[in-house]
Amino acid sequence: MKERIVITGIGLISPFGDGVENFWEAIKAGKNGITKVSLFDASQLNCQVAAECKDFDASKYMDPKEAKRSDRYTHFAVAAAKLAMKDAGLDTETNIDPERFGVLIGSGVGGMDTIESQSRAFIERGPRRVSPFMIPNLLANMSSGVVAIDLGAKGVNFSVVSACATGTHAIGEALLHLQMGREDVILAGGSEAAVTPLSFAGFCAMKAMATNFNDQPERALRPFDADRCGFVMGEGAGVIALERYDHAVARGAKIYCEISGYGATCDAYHITSPDVEGKGLALCLKRTMEDAGVPLDEIDYINAHGTSTPYNDKFETAAIHKVFGPHAKKLMVSSTKSMTGHLLGAAGAVEAAVCALALKDGIVPPTINYEHPDPDCDLDYVPNAAREYPLKNVISTNLGFGGHNGALLFKKI
Repeated sequence: MKERIVITGIGLISPFGDGVENFWEAIKAGKNGITKVSLFDASQLNCQVAAECKDFDASKYMDPKEAKRSDRYTHFAVAAAKLAMKDAGLDTETNIDPERFGVLIGSGVGGMDTIESQSRAFIERGPRRVSPFMIPNLLANMSSGVVAIDLGAKGVNFSVVSACATGTHAIGEALLHLQMGREDVILAGGSEAAVTPLSFAGFCAMKAMATNFNDQPERALRPFDADRCGFVMGEGAGVIALERYDHAVARGAKIYCEISGYGATCDAYHITSPDVEGKGLALCLKRTMEDAGVPLDEIDYINAHGTSTPYNDKFETAAIHKVFGPHAKKLMVSSTKSMTGHLLGAAGAVEAAVCALALKDGIVPPTINYEHPDPDCDLDYVPNAAREYPLKNVISTNLGFGGHNGALLFKKI
């Protein structure tokens, strides 16, 4: 019999500030974190809006000298990890064995600001001006390593990199390690800080980003709406403290929910487009429910990937129909990216936190900016206002370039 694994702590750095409380109040209220880009001059780009962490101060969580030497995405990860530890009441000196304490934090892009700033230094001032910290700072695994060093976590430690499915896969892989009994606690999630000129230029060149609402940033990201025109990038981090149930109970921990199912598949179809029939995601959803032992008619809510791109929302809807059949019409489905922006590699972790909080409080978060129904997107998207409901089983889905699919199932406890 598999170990029961629960969530005992949540750490978030988001466009709504540091921590869980501000974030969850904003999500329940349907607030929008998207504004005009302020981190750089975006006037020459087709997309000029983003969900930024404007008031974030790394020195609250790291030594200022260390912060200066590391990338913004690492700053976010360290902050979210420390917030998750505090929320869970965890301490390596009192209630965790460091050798049974792991960290699995990933990033879809890694140190993008480091890559850009050091490239400029090399081109403009020559090779002698390149920082000795460049290589460690740009690596996508560095946030996981720095968190472990800072917290003294000597158990499993690596990073998942699967584009926008990264956060979901990191939590799923942590679940597997805990179920094997190798660790007692794992901090898992994702961090991203890709609101940078080159990153924006690249996504704009792909025609993936929203371009029709630069003067109305609050309306730009509109999942499942007929007028959707692309995603809006967000930044931040989500770190979840996953713990063996017996370990959590023994120390009297508060428990948000149980995490009982994980699925991971590949479309094997196209580097950027989801499978047009949603077959890869459908298989992922089936595997997730089988892993949890929960029948499809007992799923209440899906926190969808819901990127607001024409293809994703249509094909994700198709996958849900394919798996759930008549029950699809009874499901509540929403995309909280409509409020947070798309946090790329951190999206799945932040949305896992949403699922845990939704189960705890019996609140289904809305999809905001849903104004014009699309015949290809015909589910209950919880439009524009949160809904009270006694949730028992919820699923979070995330998809990444390369055809990666990930899903997690969270259960009321």
